[in-house]
Amino acid sequence: MLIYRILLGFLGLGILVFVHELGHLLAARLMKIDVEAFSIGMGKSFFKKKIGAVEYRLGIFPLGGYCKMRGDGEYEDVYEKSRQGIKAEKGTFFAAHPFKRIVACLGGPLFNLVFAALIFAVVWGFGFEVNTLSNRVILASDITGERHNPADHAGIQTGDRIISIAGRTTETSSDIQQHIVLSPERLLAMQVERDGEIIDLQVIPRMSSTGAGLIGIHFWTDPIIENIIEGGPAEIAGLLPGDEILTVNGIALVNTMGFINILDDRPLVLNIEYQRGGEVFTAQLIPIYNEAGAVDLGLTWQAIRYRTPRLSPPVALATGAREAWRTLTRSVASLSLLFRGVDLTQAVSGPGRITYMIGDVAVDGFNHSFAAGIRSLASFLALISIALCIMNLLPLPVLDGGMILLYLAESLRGKLPHPKFLAAFQTVGIVLIGGLMLFALMGDILFFTSR
Repeated sequence: MLIYRILLGFLGLGILVFVHELGHLLAARLMKIDVEAFSIGMGKSFFKKKIGAVEYRLGIFPLGGYCKMRGDGEYEDVYEKSRQGIKAEKGTFFAAHPFKRIVACLGGPLFNLVFAALIFAVVWGFGFEVNTLSNRVILASDITGERHNPADHAGIQTGDRIISIAGRTTETSSDIQQHIVLSPERLLAMQVERDGEIIDLQVIPRMSSTGAGLIGIHFWTDPIIENIIEGGPAEIAGLLPGDEILTVNGIALVNTMGFINILDDRPLVLNIEYQRGGEVFTAQLIPIYNEAGAVDLGLTWQAIRYRTPRLSPPVALATGAREAWRTLTRSVASLSLLFRGVDLTQAVSGPGRITYMIGDVAVDGFNHSFAAGIRSLASFLALISIALCIMNLLPLPVLDGGMILLYLAESLRGKLPHPKFLAAFQTVGIVLIGGLMLFALMGDILFFTSR
């Protein structure tokens, strides 16, 4: 299964790299800049095929890629040979006007954004199933006994329904999470429904080590079984979908979170009282515990499921564009969290972790159905594609954003900076990006060794 996840991850990441480099290729050709090589993967090529003036390659290292434009490394030759200027020939990178070079640099990130919008459009066009929970909440402090969470300070109580946040209606747990996760350390106006009364509250989510907002709540789920895992403890106990658990080891169960306190003591047997068709029955369920302490009951609880409607192509395209833009703006806004005490080893992922995450999301989706797997993989690729767009537009040397900044400065000055400056600029970029990659690699190692 691990190999399956890795292969799917490489495939997904390869698609994103292809889209990015294709954007550079087409933008360069549009600007009359010659392209010498187009590679998916880095390092020594194990496959080469020349079509026209472009040599297409597959690198032995399956992460990354590049689009080699003719003359884009001319400054290195100038610096090494101590020449005073770049003698750019027609069709080479530095022979093009600065704005044409900017377009060539923008092509990759722009294609990543457009690709994400198209994925969202297809997903919304076909419609998809949403699995979520209700907007009724349980205080984490009612389980742990420690009342120090933002939800406690705000006056939220177990059983409340959060019906709006920041003036926007929240009908499900997904709606609530979207607001809270993206709003760490920001004051949020909130309305809750309690015993038929609407109450106005204010909450300030605390920031987790990954930069996400948290307020200390769980979402209420009635203890009604939806699915039974074949051969699992619940099936062996004789439980069926639709059964409502009433008590466990003599303790009344009002929601599924009640299982947490019961299972903390790792009981070997769970004496269950349940209701089926208006009658009450009893059963003994033997839970399975793994080395990490997780428990397998062999069942899933009833959730809220609905399917979004199919959209016409024009509406789907508009929805996809809005979804991509919303994701882009939220992601840009969240960049500031990197400078506000976030644990970077958790918040910054390297290629290894990203590859695994892509494969993991795909496998989890395929475990439900082929359609769910495709949708999960596509949606996650769209998110990563937007992340690549943002990352490449950061104003750092070597990245597209740094080069765009350099060429904007050139257009204002009327001339290209001295080759020595260009070489130093690139060197600084290599050091910065190399340091970031090393840091991300350390985070990846910690991630995999802790699993």
